[in-house]
Amino acid sequence: MESAQLDPHTTPAGRVEQITDGGWRLSIPAGEAGEYRLAQLDDYHNLRRLGFPWQPPGRLSLSARSSRTDLPGTWGFGLWNDPFGAGLAYGGSRLLPALPQAAWFFFASENNYLSFRQDKPAHGALAAAFRSPDVPVWPFVPLAVAAPLLLIRPLGRLARGAAGRIILEDAASLSLDVTEWHTYTVDWQADGVRFSIDGQEAFFTSVSPRPPLGVVIWIDNQYAAWNPDGSLNFGTLQNPAAWIEIKDLEIG
Repeated sequence: MESAQLDPHTTPAGRVEQITDGGWRLSIPAGEAGEYRLAQLDDYHNLRRLGFPWQPPGRLSLSARSSRTDLPGTWGFGLWNDPFGAGLAYGGSRLLPALPQAAWFFFASENNYLSFRQDKPAHGALAAAFRSPDVPVWPFVPLAVAAPLLLIRPLGRLARGAAGRIILEDAASLSLDVTEWHTYTVDWQADGVRFSIDGQEAFFTSVSPRPPLGVVIWIDNQYAAWNPDGSLNFGTLQNPAAWIEIKDLEIG
């Protein structure tokens, strides 16, 4: 196993502090809705997607705890392809969006609806995986221009149904006290992903994301909901001072 080389990225209000050798606290201050607050560690920030560092078979393991069980927004850790090109806003090099590839532990407040299907959990504590077709990114340029049309509910419902047919996803709800230390493991193989908590298998799926992927660990006050009726909601939430702590990170 290796220790991943992680770099911090934050909005002005966020903080990433190394509190031990191999341990970090990611925190965002209390604030009102309307301002995005983020603290993140990743190992891909200045890379193009084809240069992301990780391929299967691979295993990500870390111990984590959070300041509260009901944090507004999202937080989590795992592997993904940064499909929205968010790195650009903080000096990264990805401009065009892509379809999602991910295998991660994801914690989302109830304002979120983060599934393209009605039979999968869409918020709460989740172990989740996404696998999308390997298609070129240039067709997404006109789609991005037309994105405001998704706010028209019937069109949004049709687009959501199409996304659910194109993008494979699988997820399971988790029941645990996230304010206590737990060890989380993502075992990524070419034919599936095994999620474990404290050494016990919590979920297995045959949905395996396409490589390459990067490590991401974050906390923010953002929400996004593409609801079954086609309505699309997103924004930022009022939040208390919040943090997550991680230690014993290994990937290899």
